[in-house]
Amino acid sequence: MIHSLFLINSSGDIFLEKHWKSVVSRSVCDYFFEAQERATEAENVPPVIPTPHHYLLSVYRHKIFFVAVIQTEVPPLFVIEFLHRVVDTFQDYFGVCSEPVIKDNVVVVYEVLEEMLDNGFPLATESNILKELIKPPTILRTVVNTITGSTNVGDQLPTGQLSVVPWRRTGVKYTNNEAYFDVIEEIDAIIDKSGSTITAEIQGVIDACVKLTGMPDLTLSFMNPRLLDDVSFHPCVRFKRWESERTLSFIPADGSFRLLSYHVSAQNLVAIPVYVRHNISFRDSSSLGRFEITVGPKQTMGKTIEGVMVTSQMPKGVLNMSLTPSQGTHTFDPVTKMLSWDVGKINPQKLPSLKGTMSLQTGASKPDENPTINLQFKIQQLAISGLKVNRLDMYGEKYKPFKGIKYMTKAGKFQVRT
Repeated sequence: MIHSLFLINSSGDIFLEKHWKSVVSRSVCDYFFEAQERATEAENVPPVIPTPHHYLLSVYRHKIFFVAVIQTEVPPLFVIEFLHRVVDTFQDYFGVCSEPVIKDNVVVVYEVLEEMLDNGFPLATESNILKELIKPPTILRTVVNTITGSTNVGDQLPTGQLSVVPWRRTGVKYTNNEAYFDVIEEIDAIIDKSGSTITAEIQGVIDACVKLTGMPDLTLSFMNPRLLDDVSFHPCVRFKRWESERTLSFIPADGSFRLLSYHVSAQNLVAIPVYVRHNISFRDSSSLGRFEITVGPKQTMGKTIEGVMVTSQMPKGVLNMSLTPSQGTHTFDPVTKMLSWDVGKINPQKLPSLKGTMSLQTGASKPDENPTINLQFKIQQLAISGLKVNRLDMYGEKYKPFKGIKYMTKAGKFQVRT
């Protein structure tokens, strides 16, 4: 299935390659580089690129392109999901997934990739099984391996590989038993000039960090499970129980894992948590323009909006900007024409605003279109879809674990047209 994997940094350098079936020449990546040049942003590179003899499937995470080369036709999402699993595994092993870290741990990276794919087909993709096969790097283990010439490969086969619950090790023991769940929602929206919503959707995930002794059986129920319509589960979730009762019943994986992902696209279910008032005007045959924006909260259930960042790509005719923010700091790059305003936290009693003038090219015609405003923000302890966990129950073990649920909403691609 997967013949080769290339890791490419944002500069376009291939810094790691791994081949399973036969060695594929690096020149196959030229098709990828051509597509990268045509795309304005890294995120806009097509995930599937056909070439005369191969298909290139890629994901872009942590400023690295993970490009898989396949020769036969396979379901693209199957390969893309595997690439995401590779990134998650690196993150789990090394703490962060970045070019310097991958280069520093290149031996472990090759050992892990060798176990994850067998002759190009996915084999061991569960983190706890991989950690029994290939020990995660530590300073002590690295020193011992350097002196003795040994590797990180484990002595015994993993116990969970052949069990009915391959995502969980046997004989797990913890002094502190705890189960924490993070409900994280990302809102993508396009708001038109008048403030009406053109499109709005929510991409949500429930991430779990479960450290429980033995073989516990957990049940997670929701106040309003009907919100969860378009859902993708971790293999541990019993699907039949979800279909009949809308309850998540599962034997959890050990450690951190993604329990489920969901997508809410119904417009009436997506509340827009912020609004932007704007007045951006360019006059014909004038060297000055007016710029004024104000950001405020809307439908936040009384929660504070923080980490607000406003960016806007100004037209080429704008030479410079003279602006005064009521809070935060702003920068304008006259070369790239990019305006950035770091707002911080929004105080509803005193709304942040950015006002001033723009210097325009003399004699230049009025721009064809006004700039769009992009927003980044975070709201703690709020799931904007209204999803709420009702209760978490545990069966099969006698102890009482610590339990915790945390909610967070953040902006994905949030765009306001002016």
